Amino acid sequence: MNKPRLLPWLVAVIPILIAVLYLRRGDVATPGAVLNGLGRLTGIGGLAFLLVSAALSCRVPGFDRPFGGLTKLWQTHHKLGGTALLLVLAHPVLLALGAAEVSITAAARTLVPARLDWSAVSGWSALLVMLVFLAPSFSFFGSPEYQRWRNLHRLATVAVVAALAHTTLAARTIAEPLNTIMWSGLAAAAVAAVAWRFVFSRRKGRLSYVVERVAHPASGLVELSLAPRADALTYEPGQFVYLAPYDHALRAGFGEEHPYTLSSSPTESLLRVAIKDLGDASRAIQRISTGSEVRIEGPYGAFFPRGDTHEPELWIAGGIGITPFLARARHLAATESHRAGPVDVNLIYGVQDETRAHFLDELERLAERTPGFRVTMHYFYREGPLQHEFLARHCPDFTARTAYVCGPVPLIELAEQLLAAAGVPRARIRTEEFTLL
Repeated sequence: MNKPRLLPWLVAVIPILIAVLYLRRGDVATPGAVLNGLGRLTGIGGLAFLLVSAALSCRVPGFDRPFGGLTKLWQTHHKLGGTALLLVLAHPVLLALGAAEVSITAAARTLVPARLDWSAVSGWSALLVMLVFLAPSFSFFGSPEYQRWRNLHRLATVAVVAALAHTTLAARTIAEPLNTIMWSGLAAAAVAAVAWRFVFSRRKGRLSYVVERVAHPASGLVELSLAPRADALTYEPGQFVYLAPYDHALRAGFGEEHPYTLSSSPTESLLRVAIKDLGDASRAIQRISTGSEVRIEGPYGAFFPRGDTHEPELWIAGGIGITPFLARARHLAATESHRAGPVDVNLIYGVQDETRAHFLDELERLAERTPGFRVTMHYFYREGPLQHEFLARHCPDFTARTAYVCGPVPLIELAEQLLAAAGVPRARIRTEEFTLL
């Protein structure tokens, strides 16, 4: 884990460590006291992890780059949220077990007070709301529908407010004013992230474009060419944006934002986005009208390094995962005449059969125009899963290259295993997977 991805975990752990310093000898005098102390620590930790997770949901363009891109940033966000849920679940259980040392009635009253207790109400409210919006994020429940998942995550604000209210009413571990200063700082970061995400980004962070051309390179695949109405997006090859269409003729997805990889080179006057029909919204957008408006937010991602590295590269693409490589290949060809050093790129493009080799003709033309850029097709129906022998045959020095892998998760996992087994260091394996963003 790189340092930026480790930092949020350290920040979330700090309140727990501070709380440990405030524990007294009586907090470990009996088994019940130990359980009570652990219950308080898990409650403090649950809120800290929840607030740090919320702070990482800001989606400010560029904020994701130190983390390795928005996908990596949000993987950290999801893991922090999952940890928060587990800690909050343990919190009332441990407190009840600690009270059980006195009596079963005391344990029951810890969970459900005899009289109205706003501390308990806010605490249970936070837990129940967290279960509603976080549970679908776990793979145990299957892959959630994207728009429903996004809408459920808006409940995070309710959970944060309820958890803060519970902590304010029930706090008895960390002394003042440190307790207030600590929670105020974490809450301010979470509020700033939510405010940017749902208020300011909608007004300041989105750019208006108009659909100039609609191309259909293959069945179920559309590439939109977009012209800016005012300010144009500044981006790098391989990055992606959130795109929301505003074509009233669309049967689904009107005004809904979804992440799509840019397929154009930054040298082009128009912004190009390749979209595969993988859901209701992306299926509807295949029939978007020219002249209609779309709004763009971004760019995001850090798949490729900034600038030309001139290092030998291995690209492994699967299906629509070819899109960031297409953008980079277009950029390499466009900048061939004034690039400082040579290109040394070997693309392994894996698809089920020839009918799904999207943009292959163009990629081969780009390879002809770009010395040092090679394209090799891998057809699963003929070759089976990608294997070490295939990589060694078509790219003998693949272990000495920096590898970039994009496509379905099974392909990414397989490629990572093959490369690691061949001795490629993890630092030289960069991946970009299509997951919920």
